[in-house]
Amino acid sequence: METLTTISQAVAIISACWAIISGVGAWKREFIGKRRIELAEEVLEAFFQLKDDIAYIRNPFSNTEEGKTREKSPSERPEESELLDRGFVVFERYNKRKDNFIKFNTLKYRFMASFGPEVEEIFQETEEAINKIFVAARMLATHYWPRQGRVPMSEDEFKKHLEEMNKHEGVFWDYMNQEDEIRIKLSKIQEKLNHITKPCFEEPIKTYDILTKKIKIFANKTFQRKPKQPGSR
Repeated sequence: METLTTISQAVAIISACWAIISGVGAWKREFIGKRRIELAEEVLEAFFQLKDDIAYIRNPFSNTEEGKTREKSPSERPEESELLDRGFVVFERYNKRKDNFIKFNTLKYRFMASFGPEVEEIFQETEEAINKIFVAARMLATHYWPRQGRVPMSEDEFKKHLEEMNKHEGVFWDYMNQEDEIRIKLSKIQEKLNHITKPCFEEPIKTYDILTKKIKIFANKTFQRKPKQPGSR
């Protein structure tokens, strides 16, 4: 009987120690998990905001005053200024929302530190999409639009010119359809981001909780077990 009591006490002590250790571990995991969840939410929020900002930048509807903040060259002709101003619209709109783009980029290294260096591609691909819009704006304003109807071209040259110009305009303007190149690229980035952050919002099965619970149940049953009376069956 003394041996059984000693074993029960030992089990109780081990159970208590395990509970303390697992409790500290649980607190640490909960703290780290909470930080990861908050960071994941912050990055997702910043990216969704960025998608809206890019849609705003590429909106094909504009007024006559947009693009006028561009610095003009003294030698520019009025028709050149008009085309260059039209291309500058995306830069002007970008500057109005610039803080949101900066905020997203400042999360890059924290996100990499918490979720791994491979998540850098999320930020790289987003930047590539934005730069593609800027390149299209420059090419249209300085090359394709000025040549349209002003430079003599053969039939094949004109066909090539139109194909390339339409491709750049498909990046420059948001046509809001399923074939939109920039929208497709951003959707793929969002899928990657959702996949990376998904585990943060799932409730995992905690092994240490299961083990601790089993040990406590065993210890309680041992303490509650009454010694048999002489002659009892």
